Amino acid sequence: MSGGSTDRGFTTRQVHDGDRAHGGSPRVTPIYLTAGFSFDEYEQATAHFGAGDGFAYTRTGNPTVSSAESALASLEGGSGALLLASGQAATTVAVLSLAGAGDHIVSSRHIYEGTRGLFLDNLSRLGIEVDFVDDIRDPAAWAAAIRPETRLLFAESISNATNRLIDVAAISRVGRERGIPLVIDNTFATPYLFRPIEHGADVVVHSASKFLAGQGAVLGGAIVDSGRFDPIASGALFPHLVAPGRRGAPSIADRVGGNARLAYARESVAPRLGPTPSPLNAFLIAQGIETLSLRVDRQSANALAVARWLEKQPGIAAVDYVGLPSHPDHELATEILPRGFGSVFTITLAGDESTARRFVEALEVFTHMTHLGDVRSLVLHPGTTSHLQLSEEEQAAVGVFPGTLRLSIGIEDASDLIADLATALAASGAAVGGPLSSAHAQVTV
Repeated sequence: MSGGSTDRGFTTRQVHDGDRAHGGSPRVTPIYLTAGFSFDEYEQATAHFGAGDGFAYTRTGNPTVSSAESALASLEGGSGALLLASGQAATTVAVLSLAGAGDHIVSSRHIYEGTRGLFLDNLSRLGIEVDFVDDIRDPAAWAAAIRPETRLLFAESISNATNRLIDVAAISRVGRERGIPLVIDNTFATPYLFRPIEHGADVVVHSASKFLAGQGAVLGGAIVDSGRFDPIASGALFPHLVAPGRRGAPSIADRVGGNARLAYARESVAPRLGPTPSPLNAFLIAQGIETLSLRVDRQSANALAVARWLEKQPGIAAVDYVGLPSHPDHELATEILPRGFGSVFTITLAGDESTARRFVEALEVFTHMTHLGDVRSLVLHPGTTSHLQLSEEEQAAVGVFPGTLRLSIGIEDASDLIADLATALAASGAAVGGPLSSAHAQVTV
């Protein structure tokens, strides 16, 4: 699915570039809630299965899904997009389109725990190994981790949960010199704040359940490809993209050129593993995309106001928000995130888990739940939820302590959010300069 006109503004494209991409008279793309599509002519079936023309079965394509894909490709500046059932499905399909048994991944240490578990627990059973980079800002550290079997580099544009950044341009050059693609999870930043492909990334993945949908009602994921697959530089690493097909058919690279990675994901990996998105979910994600910039603008502004207030409060040991000068990656953030610094970050109370419990239970405007990117402000205690399976040392290595809480800031009035946090802070009994302050500083600075 090709992107729309890139000479229009971001907000104009997010409203217009998906809904008319596939014809028809409705102003809003209808929900094609059907398992399959009838063929008007006998030859039409052959054309679909031979050349991929038209639609036949929702597992391989659907007009509502395609409309959302077109909008996403346009906003990320990619050559095409693939919508899937969840963000986890998007990461899995993207990785399995590049790596197989005997291959290797180099990943940032600072990633979503679901992705970390996928790499360590699931892909290892398929013979795919992973090494994690600790000093993620250092291109030499990434280069040192690469092996002859390495098939992709993986990182997040704004990390979960302590807002660590990488220099996408520098790390992508490390991979490009070796024919290895850089895959970026852009969920936290969204294409409104940051477009990794413009900085050299090759593949972008999203949990569309979060900011893209915005309303917290549906699940979805997406892969966006740069369209820059180079069979000369990378063909030896990815023979499945350059080798002839069955019965002497042209290779995927011969058929679609630079779009070979996405075509393989669409034709071979996604339909066979089956993480098909519901057309209803695709419709709601596309509707959310139409207001993405408005929501993210508001959420980022709210987050900056909240983070600045929190940093000044007694009882707060640390605020890990990249929009604050105290964050180790703030200088890079001012260069690559001119529209805002995002709205998901962690705070660490000067106390222990019981302090965090009292804080969470006192909140009334914030919702306690496992989600982020919602229009509502959310809170979660990573140490007893998302990062529960990590040892104390592993948690500390990624900036998670007993008093750490993840905040996802919504679109409410900032004054109400601050008042809610002030009430919770008083109820928590957090002490000034608690025992976690120095430990946190040693890990994150």
